[in-house]
Order: sequence, then C-alpha cells, then structure tokens
Amino acid sequence: MSAVLVLWRFARPHTLIGTSLSIVALYVIAASLDRASGIVDLLWTLLAGACVNVFITGLNQVEDVEIDRLNKPWLPIAAGDLSLEAARRIVAVAAIAPLVMALTQGVEELVAVTVALLIGWAYSSPPLRLKRYPALAAGSITFVRSLVVNLGVWLHVAGRPVSAGVWALTAVTIPFSFAIAVLKDVPDIEGDRRYGIATFSVRLGPRPVLWAGVGALTLGGLGMAVAGPLWLDGASAAVLVVGHLVGVAVLWRWALRVDPSDPVAFAGFYQRVWQLFFCEYALVALAYVIG
Repeated sequence: MSAVLVLWRFARPHTLIGTSLSIVALYVIAASLDRASGIVDLLWTLLAGACVNVFITGLNQVEDVEIDRLNKPWLPIAAGDLSLEAARRIVAVAAIAPLVMALTQGVEELVAVTVALLIGWAYSSPPLRLKRYPALAAGSITFVRSLVVNLGVWLHVAGRPVSAGVWALTAVTIPFSFAIAVLKDVPDIEGDRRYGIATFSVRLGPRPVLWAGVGALTLGGLGMAVAGPLWLDGASAAVLVVGHLVGVAVLWRWALRVDPSDPVAFAGFYQRVWQLFFCEYALVALAYVIG
C-alpha cells in the first residue's frame, strides 16, 4: 500500500484525474451520439492515457529534483520516498507501455501517444527543456491538453467526423490549459528563480499572472455560455449556460480571496482551477446526456 501511495503521488493525482476524466467525458459524448467503440476499448484508452500522464509528470520530477526540494519538497523523489533510479524505471515503463498498447489500437492512438510523449520529453529534458521558455512551456501544455487529448481520443473511440462538442471542448480547453500552465508556476517562484527557470511568474510577478489566468478562464467560460447553446446541437442549452456562468462566478470568488504572494494559499487556488477543469468536461458530457 505504501508503494501504491508513493506511485499515486508521483503521478500528480490532479493531472491524472484530469486526463482520465477527459477521456471518459469524450467517450460519453460519443456514446450519446451512438458512435462510441466498446467499453473494453475505453479501458485500454484510460490505461494508455494514465501511462502517458505518469511519463510526463514523472520525467519532470526526475529532471527537477533540486528545484522540487525548494518548491515541492513533498513530492516523492524530493522527500526521499522514491529513489531516482526507481523513478527512472517507472518513467521508462510509462513510456513503453502506451506505445505497445497503441500499436494494437490503431493509428490515431499511436499518433496521439507518440506526440504527447515527445512533447512531454521536450518540456522537461535537455537539450530542449522547453519549460525554460514561458511561451513555449505554456504552448506545450496547451497543445497536449487541448488538441492531442481531445482530438486523439475522439478519433480513436468515435472516428470521423469530429463532433461539434469535441471542437467546443478543444476551444475551451485552450484557455484552461493556458491558465493551468501559467498559474502552476506562481507558488514556485523562489526555486525557479534560483535555478534560472524564467517562468511568467518570475518575469512578471504573481499578481499579473493570476489575473492573466483568471482572464483566460473567464473568456473561455463566457464564450461557452454564449456559443455552446448555438453550436452544440443535441446538447442541453440550460446546462451549458447555467453551468458556465456558475463556474465563472465561483472562479472570481476564489480569485478575489487569494493572496498570490502566499505560496500555500495560491497552491490551493491552483488546485481549485483544476476542479473547474474537471467540471468542464463533466458539464459538456452532461449536457449531451440530458439533451
């Protein structure tokens, strides 16, 4: 049980839940349109997605041990609960396993898995180490979360054409992914500055980054409240409008109460943004089920 808990922490649970919920929601939308493949296919896709997630988050921890000892000392390697050698073995298995699975699941999954693994490697590892460059770091996370996951999973479980609901999720996850990419660095300013990682938070300060993230999320939520009912045939307009307006209101309530200079408080705010990300997929899937 101890080993399972260490692996769970190593996988960064909020990202793992986000990936899994994205896949399930896309499958539910496909099923509501009578286009979903079998449930076994969903389970294999969830396993492949989890492995890719562990590779990306795990590799970042392997490459950032010294930084994490300052910024996130509770992570398994930084805390001494997981050896660097064992972490590298986990990361290697998490890269190989989804590629092997994808070879038997079709070209769409193979392309999505390969692209996600390559971007995850480029984000954390030398010589590219894209996380050193704020725009490229944010762009990498946004590309994987919005395009690779949504389109890759949909094409695998439902095929062509791509549903309007998937395009809508792709559009709204762009501001979500951007916000996640920039907000995650706010509590880590001290360690990033010391090790030369010039994030937006290091360059601009925590408060401007907070409001850039909140602004992006607000535009995404209001955009879905307005465009969703017009664009998504067969989805419940009431669920889309009410759900997104409530989400924006809750976001602003949280943002106005958080102190961006307090790393602990801001880390809590960042986790709440992930909760809104979870709700986005659940909300669109629910709108299709009810509609």
